Amino acid sequence: MSKRQESKYKIDRRLSVNLWGRPKSPINKREYGPGQHGQRRRKPSNFGIQLMAKQRLKGYYGNIGERQFRRIYQEAARRRGDTGENLVGLLERRLDTVVYRAKFVPTVFAARQFVNHGHVRVNGKRVNIPSYLVGDSDVIEVKEKSRELAIVLEATASTERDVPDYIDVDFKAMKATYVRQPVLADVPYPVQMAPHLVVEFYSR
Repeated sequence: MSKRQESKYKIDRRLSVNLWGRPKSPINKREYGPGQHGQRRRKPSNFGIQLMAKQRLKGYYGNIGERQFRRIYQEAARRRGDTGENLVGLLERRLDTVVYRAKFVPTVFAARQFVNHGHVRVNGKRVNIPSYLVGDSDVIEVKEKSRELAIVLEATASTERDVPDYIDVDFKAMKATYVRQPVLADVPYPVQMAPHLVVEFYSR
């Protein structure tokens, strides 16, 4: 098991949820946190509830660093409209998220590495920055040489999840078009997310 996989499964155990809805998650066998005191249940404070909501959202998108996640929140707060909806919209515009949603790779962690290694083009240009924000109607494609990689073949054949309707995918050409920014109700989270609690956390 790779170090990244171990880290990924630790996130599931720590948050006591099957964050990505995967059959391999240890939460499927043990619905409690890791360690000696993992089975103790204490009623969380308001701060604890808000913190857990933030950790779930951060963890789901590949355990984004705190500084980067705060910047995304600040951009969401700066924009017009509901800050929680804006936050989810910005996270869903990340290139690594779009690659994951399009089922070009099996996990969001793999998506980040896949983009970093230069396997992806946006509108015909090579982009290797996972946090790059995709725009409406942008076309994301897997490089021709990368289309036969085992990780790509495994992901496209998987029936674990579906492609959401705000992304249009052509698996023959290995291209995905980002149709529009989704609202919270459109995003296929396997667990309940509460971006309004994240807003409350940062608004304290």
